[in-house]
Amino acid sequence: MRRRSAFKGVSAVRDRHGRLRFRLRIHINGRRIDCYLPGPYNSPAFIAAYEAALEGDSAPSRRAKAGTVGQLVETYLESAAFANLADSTKAEKRLRLDWIKRVIGEARYGRVRPRHIEGLMAKKNGAHAANQMKKDLRQLFGVAAKNFGFTGPNPATLADSYKVNAEGFHSWTDGEIAAYRDAHPTGTMARLVLEIFLGTGAARQDAAALTRSNIRGGEIHYKRGKTGQAVAVPIVPELASELSLVPADRLVLLVNGLGNPMNSRGLGRAFAAWCAKAGLPENCRAHGLRKAGARRLAEAGATEHQIMSFLGHANPAMAARYTAAANRGTMAAAGLAKLRTVAGTDLSNPD
Repeated sequence: MRRRSAFKGVSAVRDRHGRLRFRLRIHINGRRIDCYLPGPYNSPAFIAAYEAALEGDSAPSRRAKAGTVGQLVETYLESAAFANLADSTKAEKRLRLDWIKRVIGEARYGRVRPRHIEGLMAKKNGAHAANQMKKDLRQLFGVAAKNFGFTGPNPATLADSYKVNAEGFHSWTDGEIAAYRDAHPTGTMARLVLEIFLGTGAARQDAAALTRSNIRGGEIHYKRGKTGQAVAVPIVPELASELSLVPADRLVLLVNGLGNPMNSRGLGRAFAAWCAKAGLPENCRAHGLRKAGARRLAEAGATEHQIMSFLGHANPAMAARYTAAANRGTMAAAGLAKLRTVAGTDLSNPD
């Protein structure tokens, strides 16, 4: 007897390569939704994609015509390159590709020019999103060359990129962390979320998946959804204080107002609202707390490999940036201290 899916409209099917996939087919308010969801079933990535499709963030899916951008999207989504991505990366990329398919899916890819790519980039919200779309389109035209014999120049490669902040996401300052704590007292979900982000370095999807089983021997153990890297971090006092207030009968650490587990998207929306309530600027987001945690470790003298372990990175390249910045600050302070005394004269007081 076939078991009914807990997610309405979802069924398990085999694609043309024989792989098991999860397909969502449902009508909501006259809108037909037909798309594939990333596995494993009931994973954070699966739930995020399911909710996005129901909310209208994912376009209805139908087989695209040959020679169109939509065909490139479908071909890539059925490829081994996509299948080999981490589940969280799949969910995010699928949403981006669904947007491309919805907007220009019927366009003949042989007629797309760099000016068209730049026009699409202008529709995105911010330089990072625009450049990411250019990257996705560049990859799609690679699919055209590999699978359909496309020999023209890649228009996405020729399109101009947007200038972005070389520092990337904003790293929270100590003042911003203090302002958030002042606005959200101990014992609140908002406060617990901050201390988890700051104290563990967990990304949004990883924080949302934390349960009591991740707490072992005074440490929080988890595996990064993006890279698969294992992470184990000691529980700092601020986080320990908040964890002690979590009800003993609650398995999942982070829940919404109804007591249900949060997914990555829901956690992001809630955290943005809590930041706004604290009067913080819009660039204060969860990823910036990962950077703040790494910065604080570097300033405390942590090594590159210690910071690498905190961030869950497979190589020390990113950690090296934090230790280098901290070392520059230390050397600058030491240099200024030496300048204060030249030949026995304290230059800090020229009188």
